[in-house]
Amino acid sequence: MEPGVWVLISLRNNDFRFYELRDSIQGISEKMLAQTLRSLVEDGLAWRAVEPTAPPQVTYGLTEFGQDVSEPLSDLFGRITQRLSEPGAE
Repeated sequence: MEPGVWVLISLRNNDFRFYELRDSIQGISEKMLAQTLRSLVEDGLAWRAVEPTAPPQVTYGLTEFGQDVSEPLSDLFGRITQRLSEPGAE
């Protein structure tokens, strides 16, 4: 599945700092996550907030547009995982 889909689904219900988000998505590299987040922010699907601490803390979340886009993705993902967990599913 496309990394952007995983990020949208992960941010659907929570805002995350970079490393929290990375840890919530198994198998995604820091480079791929950074590129994906940059694209989502540029496309207006996600927002990025930097707190002026040392080191800076960066938090990501979904914009209203991102919430709208991620809703059907979350539903689809839920249906797929439900089907795959049913006995006899392949």
